[in-house]
Amino acid sequence: ARSGGGAMEAAGRGGFVLSNLAEVVERVLGFLPTKALLRAACVCRLWRECARRILRSRQRLAWVSALEPGPADSHALVRALARELEKVHVLPQTVLYIADAETFSGHEECHEQKKARKRNSKETAIALENLLPKRCQVLGLVTPGIVVTPMGSSSNQPQEIEEGEAGFALLFPKIDGVKIHTFHFSKDSKNRVFDESKFAEAGLKNNPDLRVVLLFGYNSWKSGATRFLHQIVNPLNEKSIILAGGQVESFTSLTSENSSAQPGDACGVVGLAFSGPRIQSATVLLDQDVADERTAEAAMQRLKAANIPEHNTLGFMFACVGRGYRHYKTKRNMEADAFRKFFPTVPLFGFFGHGEIGCDRIVTGNFVLRECNDIKDDLLHGYTTVMTLIHLGSTK
Repeated sequence: ARSGGGAMEAAGRGGFVLSNLAEVVERVLGFLPTKALLRAACVCRLWRECARRILRSRQRLAWVSALEPGPADSHALVRALARELEKVHVLPQTVLYIADAETFSGHEECHEQKKARKRNSKETAIALENLLPKRCQVLGLVTPGIVVTPMGSSSNQPQEIEEGEAGFALLFPKIDGVKIHTFHFSKDSKNRVFDESKFAEAGLKNNPDLRVVLLFGYNSWKSGATRFLHQIVNPLNEKSIILAGGQVESFTSLTSENSSAQPGDACGVVGLAFSGPRIQSATVLLDQDVADERTAEAAMQRLKAANIPEHNTLGFMFACVGRGYRHYKTKRNMEADAFRKFFPTVPLFGFFGHGEIGCDRIVTGNFVLRECNDIKDDLLHGYTTVMTLIHLGSTK
């Protein structure tokens, strides 16, 4: 009886500690992934306050990778996200996902029924969005090929997946000193001239903290699409910001608190804008002449020379569908391998698309490490690769 009483007394002491000592509660709850932490926050006020402090401290980017095809009923990225969101230690505020166009909404063989069933891209997009927090901004793209770093470590070897099922989701939490927001400009069939006041509304003009704009043109085969892309890119072509991106197959998700439904058959531009004094960025363009290991590594050396901190940094690779192993005479993963050689701890993500946006440019803090002249860079390319680094500031 006495030992039973001792156990009860110890349990009582433990209960007292976990009900009253915030330092201990915070230490214990700190081991929990976000979903479990949010459940624990419902226990009492003390636990809720501790959970909030823990979530505020989790400011590192997380990502989910899908590299292996699976059953035909859902895309591999949907399954990977459903599984991995139970384990992540961030609360996503902004999510960029990119998946391969062919299997995201393509025909899949269903052997039991001996017929092909078509996967609906809208259903797949909704399935992905439903897995994410309600207030999360989501931008989803589908592209002909995917560049992705496998989960587990930022040092994992990035993969260029030019055919087959693949995708990734970048999970950005709320980060001190960094603001990330989505935008969308759809071509108006009635007006040939784009209303540039929309730039300011989207935070792309009169924003001294703007550092990086990732731009993605969609339905580029439509009449007037290239002209419209020029109307968006040219006014944003300033030395004080990085512009990078490319032409994608289509966008499948665009959710934010102020976004409304858009016509699916229009052409236009979607993207992410990164603002904040902590952000540093650099980008290089690999043109058609970069066609072997030596010249690819020389381009990465130019990017390395920008001296962007590698901690809390991510890389983007936007390549033409005509590059990859065809361009490098059957040698696969050439550009991703060259990137990893010079940036051993920076995760790399991106796609193979129908045209590239970018140039050689370095932006750190409030100044540009490059001789400024009045000649505007040509930002729209074909048969090239754009490599971009975005540093999100030092973490605590």
